[in-house]
Amino acid sequence: MQKNELTGKQKAAILLISLGPDVSASIYKHLSEDEIEQLTLEISSVRKVEPSLKEAVLHEFEQITLAQNYLEKGGVSYAKQVLEKALGPEQAMMIINRLTSSLQVRPFDFARKADPMQLLNFIQHEHPQTIALILSYLEPPQAGQILSSLPQERQADIARRIATMGSTSPEVINEVEQILERKLSATVTQDYTQTGGLEAVVEVLNGVDRATEKIIIDTLEIQDPALAEEIKQRMFVFEDIVTLDNRSIQRVIRDVENDDLLLSLKVASEEVKSIIFKNMSSRMVETFKEEMEFMGPVRLKDVEEAQSRIVAAIRRLEDAGEIVLARGGGDDIIV
Repeated sequence: MQKNELTGKQKAAILLISLGPDVSASIYKHLSEDEIEQLTLEISSVRKVEPSLKEAVLHEFEQITLAQNYLEKGGVSYAKQVLEKALGPEQAMMIINRLTSSLQVRPFDFARKADPMQLLNFIQHEHPQTIALILSYLEPPQAGQILSSLPQERQADIARRIATMGSTSPEVINEVEQILERKLSATVTQDYTQTGGLEAVVEVLNGVDRATEKIIIDTLEIQDPALAEEIKQRMFVFEDIVTLDNRSIQRVIRDVENDDLLLSLKVASEEVKSIIFKNMSSRMVETFKEEMEFMGPVRLKDVEEAQSRIVAAIRRLEDAGEIVLARGGGDDIIV
């Protein structure tokens, strides 16, 4: 059998056999049960591996590994350039296509390596939907910095567009990429890519400064109150309480109902419990631990509602300037 006649699973089986039991066992630790089962069946069906076939599979694995390193180091354009010099255009393109389809290389790879202010110069005069599409593909700190630097009258509109964005066709993504790309070429996957959405806009808003966030949320509360409320609920979750300083945690403990705090701590992580108890008096800690021990099972819905009330209290305290939440922009650094 020739190498080009092998399936991906057959190549993987030959590779593991060639690497030996110790290395293969360490690789198995990173696979799912289904993958382990399929590979084990494939390995068990291999009777003999010809030296030439083994070398060919190992060589292909080496090429793909190098190509992946090139992708991570300099993006698709860099990987393509290096591989073309080493292997020729045809083989280089074959490896790149295989990697980009399996690794799902995201569009705008070149933009994520660029300076945010440089990107701002390119996109600030584009249509809000175009800006929203680009920001939704950037790293949240990048996107937050750019959103903060846009005119205030455009910020809420762009945040709303990110939140409500659905699937975008490869053709549209590619067209927008061409506007930005000057030195690098990008390869997009040939399926419809899901981007944007609530999680995307929450991550972006978590990266902006507090003043920008407030302007955007206030505007959205007028334009789309339901969306604004959903974004606010997702921007700070109960487990994020570990990011607060001790003084702020003590302030929160004083402001919230003990019953809410008790319910929330019932299912909280050990890290959250530890930092909360650290900011209580020893007597209060003892009381809470006793009540938690004898509380018995609680409904998840009740816990979630209690945590929501605590998060709402935290945001009210922040709005009043009583506490500071860590966020991007550098304005909230305390010295």
